Amino acid sequence: MKSIVQKVFVCLAVALLLTTTRVAAQQPAKIPHIGFYLDGSVAAVASRVEGFRQGLRDLGYVEGKNITIEWRSGDGKPERRREIASELVRLKLDVIVSGGPTVTRALREATSTIPIVMGQDPDPVGSGFVATLAHPGGNITGLSALAPEMSGKQLELLKEILPKLSHVAVIGNSINPGDAQTLRETVLAAGSYEIYLRYLDVQDVKDIEPVMRAAPRDAPTR
Repeated sequence: MKSIVQKVFVCLAVALLLTTTRVAAQQPAKIPHIGFYLDGSVAAVASRVEGFRQGLRDLGYVEGKNITIEWRSGDGKPERRREIASELVRLKLDVIVSGGPTVTRALREATSTIPIVMGQDPDPVGSGFVATLAHPGGNITGLSALAPEMSGKQLELLKEILPKLSHVAVIGNSINPGDAQTLRETVLAAGSYEIYLRYLDVQDVKDIEPVMRAAPRDAPTR
């Protein structure tokens, strides 16, 4: 599944790239210049980055030979998002690939003309990035993780595996775009299966350990 998603992701980026360069077909050959922006470190998602490179190679694009890629990482620092987004826009790239909703938002605020391809977003419509999944509009397209729709199904599968399941803790990040919609879908599904939910908000890595320690002790709420 991961390889299929990576290929679709690369094909979207290349399709936009070809569209932006076709107009210049009668002019001297131009090496496509694209940006790849991640909120975290490139090393943390090395397999995805390599999958992206391999997808480009499969389509005949070799970095440093007939395509140039500007790699940027925010290293998980929110205060750097606007700065990096503005830097990429100043480079006048042909297309920019975003590795998640937080950087997609920063890029959208920085440009309305350079095509942006989302690596994934749990709810691009709810986040305001696209008009609809079928007709995105604007300068943003890409892949949706469809997290809101999947959350109810995940709870259904848990109930099938554990028929006596009655209490579930849901870990989320309330500051992430799409998290609220995902939680709403989970709550609706929980009502159908008479499951009590407890929402555990984890906004930073340092919050994980205390939240996990507290979860078993806290009485769940519906």
